[in-house]
Amino acid sequence: MSEQERLKEQRDKTANWRKWGPYLAERAWGTVREDYSADGTAWDFLSHDMARSKTYRWNEDGLLGISDENQYLCFALSLWNGRDAILKERAFGLTGEEGNHGEDLKELFFYLDNTPTHSYMKAVYKYPQAAFPYADLVAENARRDKSQPEYELFDTDVFADDKYFDIEIEYSKADADDMLIAISVTNRADSAAAIEVLPTLWFRNTWVWGHRHSYAHPQMRRATEHETIEYSIVETSHYELGKNYLLCDNSRSPQLLFCENETNNQRLYGSPNATQFVKDGINNYIVNNQIDAINANQSGTKCAARYQLNLQPGETQTVRMRLTDKLPTGGELRADWETIFETRKADADEFYETVAPAGASDDLKLIQRQALAGLLWSKQFYKYDILKWLQGDSAQPKPPQQRWQGRNRDWTHLNNHDIIAMPDTWEYPWYAAWDLAFHTLALSLVDSDFAKEQLLLLLREWFMHPNGQLPAYEWAFGDVNPPVHAWAALRVFRIERKQRGVGDKDFLERVFHKLLINFTWWINRKDAQGRNIFQGGFLGLDNIGVFDRSAPLAGGARLDQADGTSWMAMYCLNMLAIALELASVDKTYEDVATKFLEHFFLIAHAMNDRAALHSNDDGVDLWDEEDGFYYDVLHRGDGTNEFVRLRSMVGLIPLLAVETLDAQLLERLPEFRHRLEWFLEHRPDLTKDAASISSVGTSGRRLFSVVNEERLRRILNRVLDSEEFLSPFGLRSMSRFHLQNPLSISLEGELHQASYQPAESTTQLFGGNSNWRGPVWFPLNYLLIEALQKFDFYYDGQFGIECPSGSGNVQNLWQVSTNLSQRLISIFARDADGKRAVFGGNETFQNDPHWRDLIPFHEYFHGDNGAGLGASHQTGWTALVAKLIQQSGAQMNDANGEN
Repeated sequence: MSEQERLKEQRDKTANWRKWGPYLAERAWGTVREDYSADGTAWDFLSHDMARSKTYRWNEDGLLGISDENQYLCFALSLWNGRDAILKERAFGLTGEEGNHGEDLKELFFYLDNTPTHSYMKAVYKYPQAAFPYADLVAENARRDKSQPEYELFDTDVFADDKYFDIEIEYSKADADDMLIAISVTNRADSAAAIEVLPTLWFRNTWVWGHRHSYAHPQMRRATEHETIEYSIVETSHYELGKNYLLCDNSRSPQLLFCENETNNQRLYGSPNATQFVKDGINNYIVNNQIDAINANQSGTKCAARYQLNLQPGETQTVRMRLTDKLPTGGELRADWETIFETRKADADEFYETVAPAGASDDLKLIQRQALAGLLWSKQFYKYDILKWLQGDSAQPKPPQQRWQGRNRDWTHLNNHDIIAMPDTWEYPWYAAWDLAFHTLALSLVDSDFAKEQLLLLLREWFMHPNGQLPAYEWAFGDVNPPVHAWAALRVFRIERKQRGVGDKDFLERVFHKLLINFTWWINRKDAQGRNIFQGGFLGLDNIGVFDRSAPLAGGARLDQADGTSWMAMYCLNMLAIALELASVDKTYEDVATKFLEHFFLIAHAMNDRAALHSNDDGVDLWDEEDGFYYDVLHRGDGTNEFVRLRSMVGLIPLLAVETLDAQLLERLPEFRHRLEWFLEHRPDLTKDAASISSVGTSGRRLFSVVNEERLRRILNRVLDSEEFLSPFGLRSMSRFHLQNPLSISLEGELHQASYQPAESTTQLFGGNSNWRGPVWFPLNYLLIEALQKFDFYYDGQFGIECPSGSGNVQNLWQVSTNLSQRLISIFARDADGKRAVFGGNETFQNDPHWRDLIPFHEYFHGDNGAGLGASHQTGWTALVAKLIQQSGAQMNDANGEN
């Protein structure tokens, strides 16, 4: 059965191929939902050191693991090199306070393959043979300040002389409830080395909190009655899952070790334990030789199969297991083992050949496949009931009363229990609204059904606030992310239509009706002066400004945000486009489309025309004619105002508010066409900067854009200037002009400054590791590429501009968009010398055959040399590179988004 057939069975609900998947985060400690402190210090309340001993309330974590879709039963790697002070059960990293650039993963693992039904998955973990340098990593990063780079695992020399193990794990499904597991260990050193491999199976603790199902205690035991000479068996019994069996290869003589997934109160709090066999029992048995830490009766709620391996230099040994719901009858572990694995690998190869563009190089295929693999591996089970979190569990101590005045107190409706595509599995093991929108675009290449489900999910009543706001992210659901949900829904709809020949209008209609509520929230909450100029605040761009835009400004000052206002103009056009799609089958949507057309005209007019800011003349446009750029406007408490002349992505986001309509569409929608023509004739004061009729040929296309042709050209001259925004690896988030010309603004006697910083941030302005002061970020680069394609569609290839500026090389806007795409792809692709920019100066990654094809898809990239920065292990939106690769080999003739 091919992967496409499995996807169809999933769509038709004839088989639940997604029941088991990589839904186990690499980190559940240090998260907001596990924080029950009075002051909201999540990183301190449950630390990495505590995690091996403390039972989680909401979600589990594990190393390269899997779980069922409700995370009742979990499986993951556990390892011991004989030198570490603890088992390697979960990934280690620095907390937001410990890292000199915020939270920071200090492990090296890579997601190599994954199919959308998770029928085949593959990952590798690099495990040092020396003691893991936990203390050194904490101490050295604490010593460094923000002007210095992060101290990484490679910097400790723990991988010197190749003294490490490659731990490769593969999962292959025989059917929806039958998972084959192969763990291959390779000794990369030039001397023999020993390792203990402890694949671990456990239940998420659902029984100690005092709620329903507390009575239903799951069971795990050794099932000797079913064992053969070939395998040992762990039988699990759960009130929802029923029975499952873990078959453990006996050829390497495993020892089965059992304990309970219960908190070690004695270690953490000095109080008595509820059971002798606690969560860290296996750790204590292996590392500390505590014989009584495991249950000699071989039962519990957590179990590990202990394999003690000795490997010669370069040797590989493989441990085989099988997790299945079928009662073993003999021979199951090895019967058809190789056939199933080889078939699933072949299915994955066949599937990804349909995703890669014709003629793509093997290197581009590798990049695309690993990008999508990482995105699929980052699907995680997320459970969080805020009301219960605030009130506390009946069988546990009551949370401090201060929590009702703290984080997320206004989101008591939020009750999540879902599989969600997260930004990554360690640094961001929680969803973020605008991240997820970009995830769905890449996901639609391989699983448009799941992409649609994700977009609908955030609009459901257990996510969306009753007032219409979408939840931003776990640390502050009430923060504001850019409103890109409508854009993503329309793009996913059109991508699927291109793939299947028919669009899912029901999906689009469901999204549209919920987004009407969200749009109204934006209009009512973020236009403080009622002038169609928006504030927004945070908007996901963290350190982009001179000020912390989420905090009140001194002296009663306020900011009119060029990006916040432009996002709303883009939102209007996205909703307009969706309404027109729906109007093709239901004419009543023509009326709604006109409403969004009017909103767009009002916003575009307010951005570009001083008179829109009303009679007291207390403001200015967001367009600075002198500089030829859009800026935020600072309104001081004394009534004066000024441009915040910081050339950043804030001034490029107006380019995103663009849409084209062709004559054929307008002919099919006469009511909408009539109202459009009325606006053009009777409200030229609003429409002169926001709409025009194509003068190219006889196409009759309409262009709706905040930016007119003259302003487009002036902005692009800066965008395509290599001394400003244009990097060899995409567009910088801040102009390089500010390297030598930092911006300084004094507000109420305090000096605020911003300068171009191509790498990590040197300021704590907003967030510990977030930096939009120079690096290349994929999401806005992608949106700008798409905007250029829309402009090119309108101008029919006749708009020429120098690229780069001053080079004499004139390109049309489609060619410019292709140029930018190639620059972004080149971050990961081998150059003429065989180097990958993403690896920076790490020579091991650049040259070693065991490293050079393991690609990390970072959060952002150095603005001058393309090196990977920020979250290192597959931040979801960087998977957009897979879409860019897919587009690079296709003929994209429809700039309105069919590809």
